[in-house]
Parts: sequence; C-alpha cells; structure tokens
Amino acid sequence: MAGPSTRFVLFPGRHHLLTRFQADYLRRLAEDGATTIVWAVTSANHENTKRNPVPYHRREAAIERFSLLSGLRSLVVPIFDTAYTDDFAEVTLKNIAVATGLELTPADTLVACSTPEVAKLYERLGFTIAQVEADPELRTTPERPWDVLLRLAAGDNTWRELTHPATVDVFERYRLVDEIRMVVNDPLVGDEGGLTVTRDYRTYVEAFAGAAERKWDAVRQYVQPGRIVDIGCGAGAVLELADREPGLHESDLIGVEVARHLFQECLHKKAQGVFRNANVYFFHRNVLGGAVLKDRSVDTTLTFALTHEIWSYGRQRESLLQFARRIHDHTVPGGVWINSDVCGPDDPHRPVILRLVTDDGDNPASPRRDLASLDSAEVRRHVGGLSTRARLDQFAVDFAFPFDYEALPDGSVRLELGAAMDYLTRKDYIDSWLSETKEQFCGLSFADWTTLLTEAGFEIAPASTAVRNDWVIDNRIAPVASLTDLDGRPLDWPTTHILTVAHRPWNE
Repeated sequence: MAGPSTRFVLFPGRHHLLTRFQADYLRRLAEDGATTIVWAVTSANHENTKRNPVPYHRREAAIERFSLLSGLRSLVVPIFDTAYTDDFAEVTLKNIAVATGLELTPADTLVACSTPEVAKLYERLGFTIAQVEADPELRTTPERPWDVLLRLAAGDNTWRELTHPATVDVFERYRLVDEIRMVVNDPLVGDEGGLTVTRDYRTYVEAFAGAAERKWDAVRQYVQPGRIVDIGCGAGAVLELADREPGLHESDLIGVEVARHLFQECLHKKAQGVFRNANVYFFHRNVLGGAVLKDRSVDTTLTFALTHEIWSYGRQRESLLQFARRIHDHTVPGGVWINSDVCGPDDPHRPVILRLVTDDGDNPASPRRDLASLDSAEVRRHVGGLSTRARLDQFAVDFAFPFDYEALPDGSVRLELGAAMDYLTRKDYIDSWLSETKEQFCGLSFADWTTLLTEAGFEIAPASTAVRNDWVIDNRIAPVASLTDLDGRPLDWPTTHILTVAHRPWNE
C-alpha cells in the first residue's frame, strides 16, 4: 500500500463504472487521509461507442460523487484518445501537469493499475504499481469494472450489487442504463463508433459536402416545416442548407449521426457558429439500437445515402424494415419521410454479359486475398493499379455479398444484372475499398422499396421514383464497360438511385 512519502495515487483508466471493491481498495491506499487520488480518465473525448459507452462528463460526475461518499480527496483529469504510443504514460503525466500543475513523480506517487501492459509503461518510468483487481495479495479475484458493465449490458441486474452507489445513482438519474445496453449491444457499430474502421472519413465528408446542394434541391419542395430530422446527417452539410431556408427559420433542425468522427464534426460546426438557427441539435445515436425521438414528434425525416448501409451492416431487409417502422413511429400523422439512396435494377437476377476493358491497368493472374492485412495506402495503390476487368476479380473476393460469375472465352463475363451494377457503381471507390466492398448498393429495387414502405405503414407519394445517374453512367461506367443480353443485344443501363417520399397517413 502507500508509503509515508506517497502524496498521490494515479489511477488511469476509462472509469465507465466504479465498483464497491475500488472504493475499499483506494481507501486502503489513501488510509492517511492526506493522499490525493488523481483520476486520469482516458478516452475522454469518446462516447456512445462500444468501448466508451459513457460520456466523460457523466464519468466525472460519478467519480466526484464516489469520492465524496468514500471520503477520498480526488482530482479528475480528462485524457483525450490518441494513436497507440509506447509513451502513453509520459503523455498522461504531461496532460495532468498541464491540467493541474502537478508534476507527479515516482518519489511521491503510486500508480493504481490492473492492466499489465499499461502498468509496465509506468514501471519503466520508476513508479511503484498497486495492481487493484490484479493484486496478488487479494484472497479472491474481484470482478473488473468492464466485466460488471457487461453484466449491465446483458440485462443481469447483479451489476448493482458490485457497482458503487455513486455510479448507480448517476446511471439512474441520467437514464444511462438503457443507453449503455443499446450502445454495447448495437449490431451495426464498431468499437470506435463507426460503421467500419476502414472508411476514409475525410474523403467521405468532402464527397458528401460536394453533393449536398444537389441533394437538397431534389427534396426541398417536399420538406414540411416543424421538427426536421436528418438521420445519418454526416457532417451536417444538408442541415446547413436547410438552415438557410427562410421558410424553415422557426423549425427545429436535428441531426442524428452514428459515426463518431462525423458527429464530432457536426458539433465543431455548431460551436463555430455555422448554423444561424438556434434550434439546431445533434444526437450521436444509431436509431436501430433504440428510439431517439418520441413517437409522433417529427414532421420531416431526411435520409441520404443511408439505407443501403443499414441493409449492408444489419440483417438486410429485416433491419431496413425495423428502421422504416421506427421512422413511421416518430413521424406525426401527415408527416413525411424523404429518402434518397442507391438502388438495384428492376430485374436484378437477369443474366447478362458484361464486357470490361483490360488496357487501363494491370491484369494479374489472380486477385489478392490479403488486402485486409495491408494499410489503406497499400490497398489504394493495388486496387487503383488494376484494370477494370481485373478489378472485378478483386471485387468478387472482397465483396461481402458473394455472387457467381463466369469468365467467357472472348474475355467477357456472364453474371446477374444486380451483381454487375453493384460492381460498376463501386469500382472507383478505391480510397475506402475495404469499406465500400462491405456495402451492397443493389439489395432492393424500386418495387421492393414500395412494398417495404407500405408494410411499414407509409403511403407512397407520386413524387417517388427510380432514376438513373447519367453522369455516373457517362463518366464512370460506359467508357470502360458495355452490357448485353445473352444473345449479344445491347442493353440500356438500368436505374441506379431512388427518391421516395412517404407519408404517415392522417387517420393514424
């Protein structure tokens, strides 16, 4: 335990949940009453992710209450997440010095840490380690806080018996229990709060911002004033345009974004005064994990380039129907859901012949099967260097939705129309290749969408339509590909996108 010269106990960790054991252990470390516990709360800039389901300010509130109830003198310091470094301990100590003015040294500080890899970093600097839950002198091994939190997420109410009353109090007052369960059990979102770790968010934001005005112009006439929600709002580009509409200046503009990187960009824009409307709000949520907005509370819901992700990362039609029903529930009678996204051809299973050029890149004997082990720059170089024909072979290896295709003697390929369009509409996304190949653009046709929306309880407005992006066809697809039926007759390129305008019936 602490020696006579110990003035501080440094306790690094994420500290999402505090346990009764920790209270007893820290009291023993600080038994003289003059020792200060320095809580270095790591990942303080992360919240609503599987690894970090509790926001920093709630963690800090629980620590302060924990300290009061336990009779401990504490300092709480946020430590923002950084890329992995062997200098993590030094970085933490420097953060503490900047935040508090304290220069913690091995002469006056004991480090409390149960994670061996982290403890070694402090030992290397000369600090003595108290191993908390891993302390070999303990008669029984106590449950670690994260394991207790997983009990909570699993619906096991024994978490309350192990958790300190301070955490229980904060979780209940701020209604965090259900939120933690939702985030930890979320079927779509990864540990760090994004749909995929391989997406290049910089490129994604730039591309979406460039298309935002075109998207807004296509839907603005259908938007109903009141409470307007953009689900999957990205970095808020469409809401910026809604913010400039004179007819919407008294509306609430609400963005919902699941990807942490994009959500943080939304908050940054709001802090910088990008939005003139005072009633602009952002939620970091996945609507599949639980209701974000109250039933019958939203006049207009907007979704752009989102629904194919729900299809792809969830359970395809089951997840998309669940999503549609949730939007239906939060829409006021007469309110509208406007959806713009990619879609598949009317006859996706039709067999076709696809001819692709081979002289615009390399044509290796076989595709690589190890791209997931490469860094993003190497993936980009390899895929970008392939010919259009060779890239199809690579796509077939990496695509999360397997399809059959047959290489014919004349160099053409026989496959289904839906698979052909999934490749052709994705082949140029080399910056986030391993992310894009996890997504299926052609899962639903326009007719499939009509059936699904009706099943969810919506009425389909006449403005709903399937369209073909001729710019993509003329500039990306037609120059390197041609499509025929099995008898060699040329086929028109099919539709690539949908716009659906769906109303909740007035009589509901």
